[in-house]
Amino acid sequence: MNEETREDRLLDVFVHLADTLVDDFDVVDLLQMLVETCESTFHVSAAALLLDAGDGELDLVASTSHESRTVETIVLAAAEGPCVDAFRTGTAVVVPDLREGPGWERFRQAGLENGFGAVHALPMRLRQTSIGALTLFENQPSRLEGRDIRAAQALADVATIGILQDRAMRESESVRLQLQNALDSRIVIEQAKGVVAYTHDVDMDEAFRRIRGHARSSRQPISEIARAIVERRIIV
Repeated sequence: MNEETREDRLLDVFVHLADTLVDDFDVVDLLQMLVETCESTFHVSAAALLLDAGDGELDLVASTSHESRTVETIVLAAAEGPCVDAFRTGTAVVVPDLREGPGWERFRQAGLENGFGAVHALPMRLRQTSIGALTLFENQPSRLEGRDIRAAQALADVATIGILQDRAMRESESVRLQLQNALDSRIVIEQAKGVVAYTHDVDMDEAFRRIRGHARSSRQPISEIARAIVERRIIV
């Protein structure tokens, strides 16, 4: 790929990534596009991506070949390999020749058996938060050019920012809904207190104690008991 074509291709990819990162985007589709883009743009043999769902355990979510899926599955079973190290350390791990060097024996064997000779693992990390690793496979022992590594890392960084932003928005929405539910429940509870106070000629504090006591004895949320009182389904 000549320089102009290569740069144009990378620009198109970044624009496409930016367009993809909209409300309700499909994370799996985004990551599959990322590995396919890396394979075609950097002329590697295959690409795969491991993602942490939030529990510290990696899972394979995207790949471009059966062979890369096989290798990464073995990585997950062995809990070791360049991609695992890239995820844990937040730094790139390059293995230019799988036949040489110590460590990751199961990974090296699996890689060679599936036709790979070199691996480049790049972290998906923003500041202190690691969410996964992007792995680029090559059939022959080799080392990607520095500019290709930087470009691939930049693609992974854009995807990482998008995913973390999406998580933050979902968590924020979850908190908002919880607060709204609490406010809505409070309204129902006040209504129920009024019903109990009127029915038994007691003050509002005593009415709430009765509602809470019934909720505890029946092991139900106070808001559910309150709603049942307001709807005249139960009498406290």
